[in-house]
Amino acid sequence: QLQLVESGGGLVQPGGSLRLSCAASGFTLDSYVIAWFRQAPGKEREAISCISSSGGSTRYADSMEGRNTISRDSTKNTIYLQINSLKPEDTAVYYCAAGPDRYGGSRCYFRREAYGVWGQGTHVTVSS
Repeated sequence: QLQLVESGGGLVQPGGSLRLSCAASGFTLDSYVIAWFRQAPGKEREAISCISSSGGSTRYADSMEGRNTISRDSTKNTIYLQINSLKPEDTAVYYCAAGPDRYGGSRCYFRREAYGVWGQGTHVTVSS
């Protein structure tokens, strides 16, 4: 059974940082494109970062203003998302998702419909 489990969310003060984790089981992350999405209350789910199956290509949403970094630890079959300088508008449920590698490991993508395996999400609240 393919499964993704996110962790690392919680309450953080504005200006703080978080590292979210996405652990995979039942499959190897190195064979898939992995993306982080988030969904704020009343808003659509948006992609904020992705990493190619090779790990050599990443992409970030402009809305994050360079405050996030995606990384992978293949030995732990885990993807991470570091978010710095958190703002109240970063409050959301953060999801990781796995999708097929359609580009031979050379790139990743943000198209939500292409991702077939989703985690349950981890809540991030940014508030003083």
